[in-house]
Amino acid sequence: MSSAFHFQELTPDTILDAIESVGIYPETGLIPLNSFENRVYQFRCDRAQRYVTKFYRPERWSDDQIREEHAFAAELADAELPVAVPVAIDGKTLFEFKGFRFALFPSLGGRPFEMDNLDQLEAIGHLLGRMHQVGRVAPFGEREHIGPHFARRALTVLEESTLVPGHLHAELLSAAKTLTQAIEQHWFEAKALRLHGDLHPGNILWMPDGPGVVDLDDAVTGPAIQDLWMMLSGDDNDRRLQLDTLLLAYEEFSDFDHRELKLIEPLRGIRMLHHMAWVLRRWDDPAFPQHFPWFEDESFWQRQCRELMQQCQLIAAPPLSLQPF
Repeated sequence: MSSAFHFQELTPDTILDAIESVGIYPETGLIPLNSFENRVYQFRCDRAQRYVTKFYRPERWSDDQIREEHAFAAELADAELPVAVPVAIDGKTLFEFKGFRFALFPSLGGRPFEMDNLDQLEAIGHLLGRMHQVGRVAPFGEREHIGPHFARRALTVLEESTLVPGHLHAELLSAAKTLTQAIEQHWFEAKALRLHGDLHPGNILWMPDGPGVVDLDDAVTGPAIQDLWMMLSGDDNDRRLQLDTLLLAYEEFSDFDHRELKLIEPLRGIRMLHHMAWVLRRWDDPAFPQHFPWFEDESFWQRQCRELMQQCQLIAAPPLSLQPF
């Protein structure tokens, strides 16, 4: 990978020059926002408008994949859904400056989504039902299709990593391979649609009129449950109540195949493996050792060995149901 992959050449002057190259002139300084995959900054321009600019990690997405993300966001907005849509300048939403691709978005104000607030969860269910209506209209042409191959790809990264302590490497790989096999064994191809793909609570803002969605970077094709399961937390009773609330609201706008509940734990297993590989592949980016220092601790990898095997057991167990409790 080139040094650009780790943003080593993206200096503050380069960022400002890039923004000004499309006719937007920052009046304030650049406020960095929480993002590891990209570099994201908020600022106010000389016309008093607030923007967020996103510099995409080089070598991560193709231009066509990014444009497809932008088009999906615009399609959702056209359906009157509260989604952050990139600003078009001279008919373009993706810009390039000195090898870095970037986009501009209007800055959305809001407070964090409260995962334990059932009223807010119901509103999320309504929003996702409407989003998935749009997602079913047409397929993606360039974005990935989520499935067990995500786990197999992560295995390759784990095999090649030198960050995993040597005496734990074989044990971790064994656990990761066992989990990958469990994911493959319990996976089935549900009806696929265009998804947000990474709808964790951090990508939801609570605005005056309800929830708003940001960051479609990881938009994928896949089963509807991928956009729902990350809203669930707590013990089984908590998760059943949350799932019941979500799906009752979701099904007011969109059909849901309840067989997809069997995919919750395989999808969680995919995310566990994918996250480890994601950090390892970006370890040369100074932001990653700074924000994930536990990846250098032996105790972290010991815990990962246990948790990967525990996830195999969860995949094999009966899926979460909506039966009364």
